[in-house]
Amino acid sequence: MTLQQEKIRAARLSIASNSLLILFKLIVGLSIGAVSILSEAIHSAVDLVAAVIALFSVRTSSVPADTRHPFGHGKVENISGVVEALLIFLAAGWIIYEAVERILHPRPLGYIAWGIAVMLISAAANYFVSAWLFRIGRAADSIALKADAWHLRTDVYTSAGVMAGLAAIWLGQRFAPDLDLHWLDPAVAIAVALLIIRAAWHLTLQSARDLLDVQLPPEEEAWIRQLIIDHRPIIHGFHRLRTRKAGNFRFVEFHMKVDPDMSVQESHRITEELARAIEGHFPSASVTIHTEPCDGDCVGNCLTGCLLTEEKRRNIMAGKKIAS
Repeated sequence: MTLQQEKIRAARLSIASNSLLILFKLIVGLSIGAVSILSEAIHSAVDLVAAVIALFSVRTSSVPADTRHPFGHGKVENISGVVEALLIFLAAGWIIYEAVERILHPRPLGYIAWGIAVMLISAAANYFVSAWLFRIGRAADSIALKADAWHLRTDVYTSAGVMAGLAAIWLGQRFAPDLDLHWLDPAVAIAVALLIIRAAWHLTLQSARDLLDVQLPPEEEAWIRQLIIDHRPIIHGFHRLRTRKAGNFRFVEFHMKVDPDMSVQESHRITEELARAIEGHFPSASVTIHTEPCDGDCVGNCLTGCLLTEEKRRNIMAGKKIAS
Protein backbone atom coordinates (compact mmCIF):
# COMPACT_ATOMS: atom_id res chain seq x y z
CA MET A 1 0.00 0.00 0.00
CA THR A 2 1.38 3.40 -1.02
CA LEU A 3 1.69 6.33 1.37
CA GLN A 4 -1.07 8.17 -0.54
CA GLN A 5 -3.40 5.18 -0.10
CA GLU A 6 -2.53 5.10 3.62
CA LYS A 7 -3.47 8.80 3.88
CA ILE A 8 -6.85 8.23 2.24
CA ARG A 9 -7.52 5.12 4.36
CA ALA A 10 -6.71 7.05 7.57
CA ALA A 11 -9.02 9.92 6.60
CA ARG A 12 -11.84 7.45 5.88
CA LEU A 13 -11.38 5.76 9.25
CA SER A 14 -11.63 9.16 10.94
CA ILE A 15 -14.92 9.85 9.12
CA ALA A 16 -16.38 6.47 10.13
CA SER A 17 -15.38 6.72 13.81
CA ASN A 18 -16.62 10.31 14.16
CA SER A 19 -19.98 9.44 12.57
CA LEU A 20 -20.59 6.64 15.09
CA LEU A 21 -19.49 8.77 18.06
CA ILE A 22 -21.79 11.63 17.05
CA LEU A 23 -24.74 9.23 16.95
CA PHE A 24 -23.96 7.73 20.37
CA LYS A 25 -23.33 11.11 22.02
CA LEU A 26 -26.50 12.68 20.63
CA ILE A 27 -28.67 9.75 21.75
CA VAL A 28 -27.23 9.67 25.26
CA GLY A 29 -26.91 13.45 25.64
CA LEU A 30 -30.54 14.07 24.67
CA SER A 31 -31.72 11.12 26.78
CA ILE A 32 -30.13 12.28 30.04
CA GLY A 33 -30.13 16.03 29.30
CA ALA A 34 -26.37 16.53 29.74
CA VAL A 35 -25.09 19.65 27.99
CA SER A 36 -21.51 18.44 28.42
CA ILE A 37 -22.27 15.32 26.35
CA LEU A 38 -24.14 17.39 23.76
CA SER A 39 -21.12 19.69 23.59
CA GLU A 40 -19.00 16.63 22.93
CA ALA A 41 -21.41 15.61 20.17
CA ILE A 42 -20.89 19.04 18.59
CA HIS A 43 -17.15 18.60 19.05
CA SER A 44 -17.33 15.27 17.23
CA ALA A 45 -19.46 16.86 14.49
CA VAL A 46 -16.70 19.41 13.94
CA ASP A 47 -14.21 16.54 13.87
CA LEU A 48 -16.37 14.84 11.24
CA VAL A 49 -16.37 17.95 9.06
CA ALA A 50 -12.60 18.20 9.60
CA ALA A 51 -12.17 14.55 8.58
CA VAL A 52 -14.19 15.11 5.40
CA ILE A 53 -12.08 18.18 4.60
CA ALA A 54 -8.93 16.18 5.34
CA LEU A 55 -10.02 13.42 2.96
CA PHE A 56 -10.71 15.98 0.24
CA SER A 57 -7.42 17.79 0.82
CA VAL A 58 -5.19 14.68 0.85
CA ARG A 59 -6.81 13.59 -2.41
CA THR A 60 -6.47 17.03 -4.03
CA SER A 61 -3.01 17.94 -2.71
CA SER A 62 -1.51 14.84 -4.33
CA VAL A 63 -2.66 15.88 -7.81
CA PRO A 64 0.49 16.58 -9.89
CA ALA A 65 1.37 20.09 -11.01
CA ASP A 66 -0.28 21.23 -14.21
CA THR A 67 -0.31 24.25 -16.51
CA ARG A 68 -2.65 26.28 -14.28
CA HIS A 69 -0.98 25.12 -11.05
CA PRO A 70 2.75 24.87 -11.87
CA PHE A 71 3.67 24.60 -8.16
CA GLY A 72 1.18 21.79 -7.48
CA HIS A 73 -1.86 21.70 -5.20
CA GLY A 74 -0.16 21.37 -1.81
CA LYS A 75 -1.72 24.49 -0.30
CA VAL A 76 -5.11 22.81 -0.36
CA GLU A 77 -4.03 21.13 2.89
CA ASN A 78 -3.18 24.48 4.48
CA ILE A 79 -6.50 25.98 3.40
CA SER A 80 -8.34 22.99 4.84
CA GLY A 81 -6.49 23.44 8.12
CA VAL A 82 -7.62 27.08 8.37
CA VAL A 83 -11.23 26.11 7.56
CA GLU A 84 -11.14 23.40 10.23
CA ALA A 85 -9.84 25.88 12.80
CA LEU A 86 -12.65 28.34 12.02
CA LEU A 87 -15.21 25.58 12.46
CA ILE A 88 -13.71 24.71 15.83
CA PHE A 89 -13.99 28.34 16.97
CA LEU A 90 -17.69 28.39 16.01
CA ALA A 91 -18.36 25.09 17.81
CA ALA A 92 -16.64 26.35 20.97
CA GLY A 93 -18.80 29.48 20.95
CA TRP A 94 -21.96 27.40 20.70
CA ILE A 95 -20.84 25.15 23.57
CA ILE A 96 -20.16 28.12 25.86
CA TYR A 97 -23.55 29.65 25.02
CA GLU A 98 -25.41 26.42 25.84
CA ALA A 99 -23.39 25.88 29.03
CA VAL A 100 -24.16 29.39 30.34
CA GLU A 101 -27.84 28.81 29.59
CA ARG A 102 -27.72 25.58 31.62
CA ILE A 103 -26.04 27.35 34.54
CA LEU A 104 -28.77 30.02 34.54
CA HIS A 105 -31.54 27.44 34.11
CA PRO A 106 -30.29 24.18 35.72
CA ARG A 107 -31.96 20.84 35.02
CA PRO A 108 -31.43 17.49 36.77
CA LEU A 109 -29.65 14.69 34.93
CA GLY A 110 -30.86 11.12 34.59
CA TYR A 111 -29.12 7.82 33.73
CA ILE A 112 -25.71 9.36 34.25
CA ALA A 113 -24.02 5.97 33.95
CA TRP A 114 -24.91 5.96 30.24
CA GLY A 115 -23.10 9.24 29.80
CA ILE A 116 -20.02 7.94 31.60
CA ALA A 117 -20.00 4.82 29.41
CA VAL A 118 -20.29 6.71 26.10
CA MET A 119 -17.52 9.13 27.14
CA LEU A 120 -15.25 6.20 28.00
CA ILE A 121 -15.92 4.62 24.59
CA SER A 122 -15.34 7.98 22.88
CA ALA A 123 -12.02 8.58 24.65
CA ALA A 124 -10.72 5.11 23.83
CA ALA A 125 -11.81 5.19 20.17
CA ASN A 126 -10.42 8.67 19.53
CA TYR A 127 -7.11 7.82 21.20
CA PHE A 128 -6.44 4.88 18.89
CA VAL A 129 -7.69 6.62 15.73
CA SER A 130 -5.69 9.79 16.50
CA ALA A 131 -2.55 7.73 17.13
CA TRP A 132 -2.89 6.18 13.68
CA LEU A 133 -3.57 9.57 12.07
CA PHE A 134 -0.50 11.04 13.77
CA ARG A 135 1.65 8.19 12.47
CA ILE A 136 0.44 8.50 8.86
CA GLY A 137 0.40 12.32 9.02
CA ARG A 138 4.02 12.50 10.15
CA ALA A 139 5.17 9.87 7.66
CA ALA A 140 3.46 11.74 4.79
CA ASP A 141 4.10 15.21 6.27
CA SER A 142 0.37 15.91 5.80
CA ILE A 143 -0.85 18.94 7.74
CA ALA A 144 -4.46 17.95 7.03
CA LEU A 145 -4.08 14.53 8.68
CA LYS A 146 -2.09 15.98 11.56
CA ALA A 147 -4.79 18.62 12.08
CA ASP A 148 -7.44 15.89 12.10
CA ALA A 149 -5.35 13.90 14.57
CA TRP A 150 -5.09 16.91 16.89
CA HIS A 151 -8.88 17.31 16.78
CA LEU A 152 -9.36 13.72 17.88
CA ARG A 153 -6.62 13.86 20.51
CA THR A 154 -8.29 16.96 21.99
CA ASP A 155 -11.52 14.94 22.00
CA VAL A 156 -9.79 12.32 24.15
CA TYR A 157 -9.00 14.89 26.85
CA THR A 158 -12.39 16.57 26.70
CA SER A 159 -14.20 13.22 26.83
CA ALA A 160 -12.17 12.31 29.90
CA GLY A 161 -13.08 15.65 31.49
CA VAL A 162 -16.79 15.19 30.77
CA MET A 163 -16.59 11.64 32.13
CA ALA A 164 -14.96 12.90 35.33
CA GLY A 165 -17.64 15.59 35.78
CA LEU A 166 -20.47 13.10 35.25
CA ALA A 167 -18.82 10.63 37.62
CA ALA A 168 -18.65 13.32 40.32
CA ILE A 169 -22.36 14.10 39.87
CA TRP A 170 -23.22 10.39 39.96
CA LEU A 171 -21.20 9.84 43.15
CA GLY A 172 -22.80 12.92 44.71
CA GLN A 173 -26.29 11.58 43.99
CA ARG A 174 -25.43 8.27 45.64
CA PHE A 175 -23.46 9.40 48.68
CA ALA A 176 -24.40 13.07 49.20
CA PRO A 177 -27.92 13.57 47.77
CA ASP A 178 -28.30 16.97 49.49
CA LEU A 179 -25.22 18.32 47.70
CA ASP A 180 -26.05 20.01 44.38
CA LEU A 181 -23.35 19.13 41.85
CA HIS A 182 -25.35 19.56 38.65
CA TRP A 183 -23.46 22.79 37.93
CA LEU A 184 -20.48 20.57 37.14
CA ASP A 185 -22.06 19.51 33.85
CA PRO A 186 -22.11 23.01 32.22
CA ALA A 187 -18.83 23.94 33.96
CA VAL A 188 -17.08 20.98 32.35
CA ALA A 189 -18.68 21.92 29.01
CA ILE A 190 -17.12 25.41 29.27
CA ALA A 191 -13.74 23.86 30.11
CA VAL A 192 -14.12 21.66 27.01
CA ALA A 193 -14.84 24.75 24.91
CA LEU A 194 -11.74 26.54 26.20
CA LEU A 195 -9.55 23.56 25.32
CA ILE A 196 -11.10 23.49 21.87
CA ILE A 197 -10.38 27.20 21.37
CA ARG A 198 -6.74 26.65 22.35
CA ALA A 199 -6.41 23.80 19.83
CA ALA A 200 -8.07 25.92 17.13
CA TRP A 201 -5.66 28.80 17.74
CA HIS A 202 -2.58 26.60 17.35
CA LEU A 203 -4.06 24.98 14.24
CA THR A 204 -4.73 28.42 12.73
CA LEU A 205 -1.13 29.49 13.28
CA GLN A 206 0.25 26.27 11.82
CA SER A 207 -1.99 26.27 8.74
CA ALA A 208 -1.88 29.99 7.94
CA ARG A 209 1.91 30.16 8.24
CA ASP A 210 2.53 28.23 5.03
CA LEU A 211 -0.21 30.13 3.20
CA LEU A 212 1.96 33.23 3.68
CA ASP A 213 5.01 31.43 2.22
CA VAL A 214 6.97 31.51 5.48
CA GLN A 215 10.45 30.00 5.17
CA LEU A 216 11.13 26.43 6.25
CA PRO A 217 11.88 25.80 9.95
CA PRO A 218 15.39 26.93 11.04
CA GLU A 219 16.65 23.36 11.47
CA GLU A 220 15.64 22.47 7.91
CA GLU A 221 17.31 25.56 6.42
CA ALA A 222 20.40 24.84 8.54
CA TRP A 223 20.58 21.34 7.03
CA ILE A 224 20.46 22.81 3.50
CA ARG A 225 23.13 25.40 4.32
CA GLN A 226 25.41 22.73 5.77
CA LEU A 227 24.95 20.56 2.68
CA ILE A 228 26.14 23.44 0.48
CA ILE A 229 29.05 24.25 2.80
CA ASP A 230 30.17 20.61 2.71
CA HIS A 231 30.73 21.01 -1.05
CA ARG A 232 33.45 23.61 -0.73
CA PRO A 233 35.99 24.33 -2.25
CA ILE A 234 34.12 23.28 -5.43
CA ILE A 235 31.37 25.70 -4.44
CA HIS A 236 32.86 29.12 -3.75
CA GLY A 237 29.75 30.54 -2.12
CA PHE A 238 25.97 30.83 -2.21
CA HIS A 239 23.35 33.48 -1.61
CA ARG A 240 19.63 34.29 -1.98
CA LEU A 241 18.57 31.06 -0.28
CA ARG A 242 14.77 31.07 -0.32
CA THR A 243 12.49 28.34 0.98
CA ARG A 244 8.77 27.84 1.45
CA LYS A 245 6.26 25.08 1.97
CA ALA A 246 2.82 24.18 0.58
CA GLY A 247 1.19 21.19 2.28
CA ASN A 248 3.87 18.51 2.27
CA PHE A 249 5.70 20.10 -0.68
CA ARG A 250 8.88 22.11 -0.04
CA PHE A 251 10.41 24.60 -2.45
CA VAL A 252 14.12 25.44 -2.21
CA GLU A 253 16.07 27.84 -4.40
CA PHE A 254 19.46 29.55 -4.17
CA HIS A 255 22.30 31.01 -6.22
CA MET A 256 25.58 29.07 -6.28
CA LYS A 257 29.02 30.57 -7.01
CA VAL A 258 31.59 28.42 -8.83
CA ASP A 259 34.91 28.81 -10.65
CA PRO A 260 34.31 30.91 -13.80
CA ASP A 261 36.37 28.42 -15.84
CA MET A 262 34.23 25.46 -14.76
CA SER A 263 32.52 23.68 -17.65
CA VAL A 264 28.76 23.75 -18.05
CA GLN A 265 28.74 19.98 -17.72
CA GLU A 266 30.58 20.05 -14.38
CA SER A 267 28.41 22.83 -12.94
CA HIS A 268 25.32 20.89 -14.03
CA ARG A 269 26.65 17.78 -12.30
CA ILE A 270 27.09 19.69 -9.02
CA THR A 271 23.60 21.20 -9.15
CA GLU A 272 22.12 17.77 -9.86
CA GLU A 273 24.04 16.29 -6.93
CA LEU A 274 22.80 19.00 -4.56
CA ALA A 275 19.21 18.74 -5.81
CA ARG A 276 19.18 14.94 -5.39
CA ALA A 277 20.54 15.25 -1.84
CA ILE A 278 17.90 17.81 -0.82
CA GLU A 279 15.07 15.88 -2.50
CA GLY A 280 16.27 12.69 -0.83
CA HIS A 281 16.26 14.31 2.61
CA PHE A 282 12.97 16.18 2.13
CA PRO A 283 10.41 14.10 0.18
CA SER A 284 8.32 16.06 -2.35
CA ALA A 285 10.89 18.87 -2.51
CA SER A 286 11.38 21.02 -5.59
CA VAL A 287 14.90 22.49 -5.92
CA THR A 288 16.00 25.33 -8.19
CA ILE A 289 19.72 26.28 -8.31
CA HIS A 290 21.10 29.21 -10.30
CA THR A 291 24.83 28.90 -11.12
CA GLU A 292 27.02 32.04 -11.24
CA PRO A 293 30.75 32.59 -11.91
CA CYS A 294 32.77 33.68 -8.89
CA ASP A 295 35.24 36.49 -9.59
CA GLY A 296 36.51 36.70 -6.00
CA ASP A 297 35.02 40.15 -5.52
CA CYS A 298 32.92 39.39 -2.44
CA VAL A 299 30.42 42.22 -2.11
CA GLY A 300 26.69 42.55 -1.45
CA ASN A 301 24.81 39.26 -1.28
CA CYS A 302 27.99 37.25 -1.86
CA LEU A 303 29.30 38.15 1.59
CA THR A 304 26.49 36.28 3.38
CA GLY A 305 27.44 32.88 1.97
CA CYS A 306 31.06 33.28 0.87
CA LEU A 307 32.98 30.00 1.28
CA LEU A 308 36.34 31.21 -0.06
CA THR A 309 39.44 31.24 2.08
CA GLU A 310 41.40 34.51 1.95
CA GLU A 311 44.18 32.79 0.00
CA LYS A 312 41.75 31.38 -2.56
CA ARG A 313 40.11 34.78 -2.99
CA ARG A 314 43.50 36.47 -3.58
CA ASN A 315 44.41 33.82 -6.18
CA ILE A 316 41.14 34.38 -8.06
CA MET A 317 41.63 38.14 -7.98
CA ALA A 318 45.24 37.77 -9.18
CA GLY A 319 44.13 35.57 -12.06
CA LYS A 320 41.47 38.09 -12.94
CA LYS A 321 44.08 40.90 -13.14
CA ILE A 322 46.38 38.82 -15.34
CA ALA A 323 43.51 38.00 -17.70
CA SER A 324 42.65 41.68 -17.99
